[in-house]
Amino acid sequence: MIDLPAGLVVFQPGQSCPGLPLLLEGQIKVSQTSSNGRQLVLYRVRPGETCVVSTGCLLESSTYSALGEVERPTRAVALPPLLFRRLLDEHAPFRALVFGQFSRRLQTLMAVVDDVAFHRLDERLAGWLSERAPRVAMTHQAIADEFGSAREVVTRVLRQFVEEGLVDVSRDGIVVIDAAGLRRRAQPPSG
Repeated sequence: MIDLPAGLVVFQPGQSCPGLPLLLEGQIKVSQTSSNGRQLVLYRVRPGETCVVSTGCLLESSTYSALGEVERPTRAVALPPLLFRRLLDEHAPFRALVFGQFSRRLQTLMAVVDDVAFHRLDERLAGWLSERAPRVAMTHQAIADEFGSAREVVTRVLRQFVEEGLVDVSRDGIVVIDAAGLRRRAQPPSG
């Protein structure tokens, strides 16, 4: 059993994988950082879920390709590589769990790629804020990291939302004033 404090980097690109983390409580954010320092959140690992980056490393005996950071105090155990491989080979329910979660996480990652490649930031941010109404207590930089964008761009879009009467922005965060308006804003213009 391992207790991990918030803010701890548990893995980073180029490190070898010591085992499959199994969370009992807490949360780990998995992200990718570009050469210019911009971060994009890929997914979060919560209790009962597996980390697809760790699974991939263990399956092909490679190194991590992303960053894993503890977001909330976390308690976990790590399944060592040899035990992981043996369970995968010999235990059908474990194999089904690992590949089922691998498949679901891959679908989530494809949705992230689709959002980044094909949807404008204002649309994505509007939908994201409407899902988190009535209040989002995050910095503009943290929100930018969620979207793989720059803080200045997020700030510009939020100012636009303030002007449209959709949100109010203060030091304490963002208050959603018109969630239905944000949901409409999240829809790409038709044809």
